[in-house]
Amino acid sequence: MTVKTVGLDLAKDVFQVHGISENGRVIFHRAIKRAKLLAFFETLPPCLVGMEACGSSHHWGRQLRKLGHDVRLMPAGYVKPYVKRGKSDAVDAEAICEAVRRTTMRFVEIKTEDQQAILAIHRTRDLAVRQRTQLANTIRSLLREFGHILPIGMEAVAAFAKRHLDGNHPDMPEIANGLLGVQCYQFLGLNKRIAGYSKMVEQHARMSADARRLMRMPGIGPITASAIVATIGDAKQFRTGRDLAAWLGRTPLNKSSGGKERLGKITKQGDRYIRKLLVVGMTSRAVMAKRLPQKVDLWTAKIIADKPFRLATVAMANKAARAVWAMLTKKQEYRQPAF
Repeated sequence: MTVKTVGLDLAKDVFQVHGISENGRVIFHRAIKRAKLLAFFETLPPCLVGMEACGSSHHWGRQLRKLGHDVRLMPAGYVKPYVKRGKSDAVDAEAICEAVRRTTMRFVEIKTEDQQAILAIHRTRDLAVRQRTQLANTIRSLLREFGHILPIGMEAVAAFAKRHLDGNHPDMPEIANGLLGVQCYQFLGLNKRIAGYSKMVEQHARMSADARRLMRMPGIGPITASAIVATIGDAKQFRTGRDLAAWLGRTPLNKSSGGKERLGKITKQGDRYIRKLLVVGMTSRAVMAKRLPQKVDLWTAKIIADKPFRLATVAMANKAARAVWAMLTKKQEYRQPAF
């Protein structure tokens, strides 16, 4: 019996493999140490290997493809229905092996090392931005406890931090001022690191032809363009622009039955980072459209005038996702909508 399909359940040290023949007969079902995994797959003939799209899955996908195997990554949520009972590595490997054989299964494209390197910059920058927000809130709350109020915005916190480190301390106890000085020093350090990460992202956006093309769309800057190119690639894994928008969680939840169409809230599934960037970019575009309506297209002006502001920005992000798909797959430049 020759193994044709292998379900691989990834882990930190001990991996579970489940191999079956062409007619579904189980050939092996065992646990393998991390150090011996590649040696094990070298002994197998080229076969279909299924894995859940999780931590380290893209790395192992690239390694196994080098050995000649057909590797398919699947969202963990699509594998779960094939779990028969209980929860263990062995049961998960069997479920993966079953799910990867389905003709209707949806797969995740394996990312290259360059894509993951660019995404590492984005993840590090996003972490620093969240840490900066936490520090800014801490500084504001500490000042409020002693009756000092800062204006809205990060610029106001940065200006106060510089003044505090220069010796211009507010009227507070010495202990509180000392702690505030530590927080101000950390805040300014995070500001510098975020600026450095942003320059790295902008450099990648300038070097990528696809990213430069996307930046010509209103509401998409270098950070959004770089994140889209590093995450999605050429977007050919999506059949239509609607599929890309649905993958980003920009479409309503469909609960239709019995001939009655029922559309719920926006699903918010898929890549949260790109979805956030698109909505933030379209919010900026909507604010500009309200201030300068003569500089926006008719469709954008109409939806902002007819719909609630947040609903309009989400609809604009949905439309932008479909335009992104067309620009990446067809290598077309952005065209202003006629209506």
